[in-house]
Amino acid sequence: MPRAFAKISFTPAVLAIQERQGSAENYEGFLAHDTESADRLGSAEMEFITTMDGFFQATVSENGWPYVQFKGGPKGFLKVLDDKTIAYADFRGNRQYLSTGNLAENDRISIILMDYPNRKRLKIWGRVKLVETSDNPLLIKQLQPENYRAFPERAIVITVEAIDWNCPQHIPQRMTREELEPEFSALRDEITRLKQELSQ
Repeated sequence: MPRAFAKISFTPAVLAIQERQGSAENYEGFLAHDTESADRLGSAEMEFITTMDGFFQATVSENGWPYVQFKGGPKGFLKVLDDKTIAYADFRGNRQYLSTGNLAENDRISIILMDYPNRKRLKIWGRVKLVETSDNPLLIKQLQPENYRAFPERAIVITVEAIDWNCPQHIPQRMTREELEPEFSALRDEITRLKQELSQ
C-alpha cells in the first residue's frame, strides 16, 4: 500500500472518520515506515500514462475552492520525463486561465487518468512548475505532440509526490469509437458477406 498517498490524504479529519466508521484498522498499515512509499513512477505507471489521451486535473484557488477540468489531446501528450516528473504542453483554450492562476498561487495538483475499457484508474499527486514558452523553448518542443496544430502557451511540469491505483469496482466500462472500430469493422465485413450471399 502506498505510504506517500496516505501521508498526503489521511489528514486528522480523515483519520477521525475512518475511526468512527470502523475502517481505521484496514488502513493503519498505509502509514507504517516499512510500507512502500509509491512516490515514483514504475514501468506500469509510465506505460499507462503514455497511452492516455486525457485526464482530469484538480487545482485549488486562493479562496480555497477546488477546480477540476478535463485535459485532452493526442495519445501520449502527457509525457513521462523521468520516474519523478511528468509534463505536458498547455495549449491555448478559452483563455480563462483558472488552473494556471490557481497553480501560480498554490503549486499542488492532483490528476486522475482513466482507462474505461480496462477499468483502470491511476491517481497522481504532485507539485507544478509553470514554464513559459519563451523561458524554455526546447522543453516546449519536446512536449509538443507530433502533427498537433494547437498552440502551446507554457509547459506544466509536475513533480510526482504520490501515486495510487484505484479499485476498479465502480468504474463503468466505456469505449471510444476508435476503440470499438475493430468490432465495427468485423460487423461491416459480416454484413457485406451476408448481402453477397443474399444477392446470389
